[in-house]
Amino acid sequence: MRHGHGRVRDPALLRDHRGQPMTFVRCWAVGIVVLVLTEYFQMTLLHDPLVGPAGVGSFGAALALVHLPNLVCVVLATWAAARVHPEPWREMPARHVAAACAVPAAAQVLLLSLRPGVLDLAGAAFWMSTGVLLAGCTVGLLLDRLVWTS
Repeated sequence: MRHGHGRVRDPALLRDHRGQPMTFVRCWAVGIVVLVLTEYFQMTLLHDPLVGPAGVGSFGAALALVHLPNLVCVVLATWAAARVHPEPWREMPARHVAAACAVPAAAQVLLLSLRPGVLDLAGAAFWMSTGVLLAGCTVGLLLDRLVWTS
């Protein structure tokens, strides 16, 4: 179906929406599995042994031990979900972003709803977490685009 520089040859394929819901489900399932596994390893290998229940004492420690590992988890989940998003759907930017970034965004909303005290909207942790979400989704999509076009 690809032709030239990643363009879909038959625009009628883009108007046919019959297979779209299952492509989203597949992408989101892959994103969930990758996010859960990477967060589990991050929590068991980094957070619990190095941070512990007392939390971090400084911004630098929070960045190194919480936010950067979370960034890696979001990048990998976004990239994995984007990689399984098939043509011709991946050629539609809004749908491709929804397929790739919905899981990390939903995880952020879930975290906010379950533990609102952890991420106070006026606090730095909320904005760092939101920045990690946006940066991770962006980097994951860029990695997908780099690998897809090469």
